[in-house]
Amino acid sequence: MSHFDKRADGWDKGDAQVNGAKIIANAIRNRVALTPQMEVMDFGTGTGLLGFDIATSVKKVYGVDTSKEMLKKLQEKNTPKLSIDVCRQDIVKEPIERIFDGLVSSMTLHHIENLRDFFTAIHKNLKEKGFIAIADLRSEDGTFHSDNAGVFHFGFEEKELRVALEECGFDNVSYETINVIKKPHREFGVFLLTANKK
Repeated sequence: MSHFDKRADGWDKGDAQVNGAKIIANAIRNRVALTPQMEVMDFGTGTGLLGFDIATSVKKVYGVDTSKEMLKKLQEKNTPKLSIDVCRQDIVKEPIERIFDGLVSSMTLHHIENLRDFFTAIHKNLKEKGFIAIADLRSEDGTFHSDNAGVFHFGFEEKELRVALEECGFDNVSYETINVIKKPHREFGVFLLTANKK
């Protein structure tokens, strides 16, 4: 069982996760003009904390994750009025054959080993001028997680992300700090990265 499968049961009880997703959703709305016609991928959807919030503003959200237990928790929250379609797969190794208006993601990027492979993969899933809105940690010292299993990056700064995105066919790149997570030993900045497919 994966790290995230083990944490699925208590995930929605964490204030940091729940409040953090709300802050990220509001920041995305401030940066991206979401419309009721849009179909959006929520990458690393987990239990759908971000996805369900975004789903209130768009036509449909498709939640992508590799954790069976997280997706199970998400599906338990689906209702006839508000739901997320789920897809369990590694979209870098096994691309999705669907085109989206945009992609949102919360705190998943640092779990992706090769950024360029990921940005190249999602570029193919976006319509022309389609958007990405990805929230994650600013550079940190490796102490954000108590266990760094499955963590490939200790946060990110703007320059490396901007270079990677532009090399992979994105422009209009924006990077701004939208939240600070306070832990007993220090504070951790959270950014929102947005860009458009050329």
